[in-house]
Amino acid sequence: MSERLAKLIAEQTPVAGHRPWPRYEVDQAGWIVAAQALGEGGGDLLGLWGEKDFVHLALRVAGAATPCVISYRVKSADFPSVGRYHAPALRLERAVRDLYGHAPFSSPDRRPWLDHGAWGLRAPLGPRAPSLRRDPAAYDFLPALGEGLHQIPVGPVHAGIIEPGHFRFSVNGEIVARLEERLGYVHKGIDGLLTDTDMERASRVVARISGGSTVAYSFAFARAVEEALQIDPPPRAKILRGVMAEIERIANHLGDIGAICNDASFSLIHAHCGIFRERVLAAADRAFGHRLMMDRIVPGGTEDAGLGASRALQLMLDEIEKPFAEIVRLYDDTPSLQDRTCNTGVVSKELVEKWAAGGHVGRASGRNFDTRRDFPYAPYHDTHFDVPVFTAGDVDARVWVRICEIEQSIVLLRRWLANLPPGPARVELPNGTGEGIAMTEAFRGDVLVWVRVEGGRIARAHARDASWFQWPLLEAAIENNIVADFPLCNKSFNCSYSGHDL
Repeated sequence: MSERLAKLIAEQTPVAGHRPWPRYEVDQAGWIVAAQALGEGGGDLLGLWGEKDFVHLALRVAGAATPCVISYRVKSADFPSVGRYHAPALRLERAVRDLYGHAPFSSPDRRPWLDHGAWGLRAPLGPRAPSLRRDPAAYDFLPALGEGLHQIPVGPVHAGIIEPGHFRFSVNGEIVARLEERLGYVHKGIDGLLTDTDMERASRVVARISGGSTVAYSFAFARAVEEALQIDPPPRAKILRGVMAEIERIANHLGDIGAICNDASFSLIHAHCGIFRERVLAAADRAFGHRLMMDRIVPGGTEDAGLGASRALQLMLDEIEKPFAEIVRLYDDTPSLQDRTCNTGVVSKELVEKWAAGGHVGRASGRNFDTRRDFPYAPYHDTHFDVPVFTAGDVDARVWVRICEIEQSIVLLRRWLANLPPGPARVELPNGTGEGIAMTEAFRGDVLVWVRVEGGRIARAHARDASWFQWPLLEAAIENNIVADFPLCNKSFNCSYSGHDL
């Protein structure tokens, strides 16, 4: 089937002005060919989003070096369902329908996703049709049938300061037979906010999609705009972007490792990782003027680092590297901790490949993919680093991916900080027109941003979080585990609610 898809693409004429990946507009038959190819393993789904008159599908054809975007002009308010052939597309299609009113016909799942019945209208970014309000709690969860099964509803309000999401467990005693998620509670209207707006406002919106990935989103947005306008940021900006991205990765991985151990009742590692994370964030504040480095990456370059930034960051690395190695040894030498994390929450390689799951979820289950290496971009395009891949697919493997990535991030940071180029960190943007797309590697995995720029303004943009392809796998991970292991599994995934809910 990948040969059939490759043939379809070869017969198309690329849409002018879309960079760096080609974009093709296809008819209904071509759209179905692409959907069937994804369903039969002929490629990876990278994104699916809508706008007023189109639906767009970003994919990587098996064996092709460069991904592409396939567009279908919607007629009669519907389009052929991709999810009918390729299940990972289902939630994205449901979101498109809720926002734009484009109905995926022949879809096996017609339930709303982001629209919980409180908007008072349907398709707010499309025809804006009036709609009766309905009970936001009303939702048709899929049935789980069997003797002795009962349900446990959890959320959307949770203990602790975390974002809202509802989890419906069907259990037999303590064993989970099925988990179904309902998300969308933190929908913020990102697609609407990124329609017909100025560049500065769009940059700020993108940076606030998901706080833990503010650098990664800003990085992807800046690169997409730069591709659309065909501009090249200065060498200093390219290195500073990589520095910020790896600092963000280290800080979040440290937080996750500590939290996973805390959920396994080993609070000592949690305390130490909390101290390490605070040192990283404090150093980021000294170097870039913001603990999360929010709004520091912009189209055209970066806000420049402060005086002594390189030295402050190198001192921070010296402070945490050896103590972190000691904590890793403690994790590995504690049988009670290993008993909780090993063989818990297993996800198969088959599933992570089907869902094209990135980050620690994919690499812990044997999917050897990293955007920094496989779709290389500056400053990663000319530097070597190891991508950790494990095969156990359990909580322990997801911890080890994070550990190894912290070690690799430290190596990259030392290399870049020792050779930070002088010069300007930003260039001015022209008032041009074009379309651009980019992916960057956030700490959770790959994020994708697509933009259409008209006269220097953002006419339309879309951002896709790694969590869209990870949340469904959490449902698989908890099956046949006990209910008490769900917090551990959930934290080992640490999917984003905010990034997912748009």
